[in-house]
Amino acid sequence: MSTAAWHTLPGGARLQLLPHKAAFDPDQSLLLVADAHLGKAVSFRRLGVPVPAGTTAQGLARLDAALAATGAREVVFLGDLLHSVRALAPATMAEVQAWRDRHPDLALTLVRGNHDAHAGDPPPGLRVTAVDGPLRRGPWALVHAPQAVAGAYALAGHVHPGVVLAGRGRQTLRLPCFHFGPQCGVLPAFGEFTGLHVLPRAPGDAVYAVADDRVQALATLPG
Repeated sequence: MSTAAWHTLPGGARLQLLPHKAAFDPDQSLLLVADAHLGKAVSFRRLGVPVPAGTTAQGLARLDAALAATGAREVVFLGDLLHSVRALAPATMAEVQAWRDRHPDLALTLVRGNHDAHAGDPPPGLRVTAVDGPLRRGPWALVHAPQAVAGAYALAGHVHPGVVLAGRGRQTLRLPCFHFGPQCGVLPAFGEFTGLHVLPRAPGDAVYAVADDRVQALATLPG
């Protein structure tokens, strides 16, 4: 059984943080997904890098699970929906189109990221509305790269945040995480083979580690 966590801002805006590495705003029925990087595996294989197949199908299945868990009526992708122009391979696009056809009433919006600039906007048949950020939705300013936005709390991706947890002896564990600072929150990368970047934690930052089917809040550093 998966376990989500909740993060609430001082003004009362709240997000459900899902172990699927996505966030849900129940007040707007809005699912937020950062850095899906669909087609990354096929892009690597076309460059001669031997990575496993099937990552697009796995990512879409995880997206289905997040939608089933939340009942979201819209998905906003916080940049880097497609990894590269190589992700437009016919087999990959057929998988994505089949997924889209199963969700005809689901609104899809892409806040363009740096990889989208190279891959181009999604094919018209996917019916994804592509915009430049910031995209204002309720209390949020939805962007790709972390930044401060006047009059709103920014939600971003891009950096693929991670956290290092110390175990027994000298063992450590690197996990993806949600990282919330005073002006901007950063979501974990949804896609595979994305790596992790450990962000510096300031006093008061809220960090939630994602471990398999659980999202766990970490102790806040004292001020």
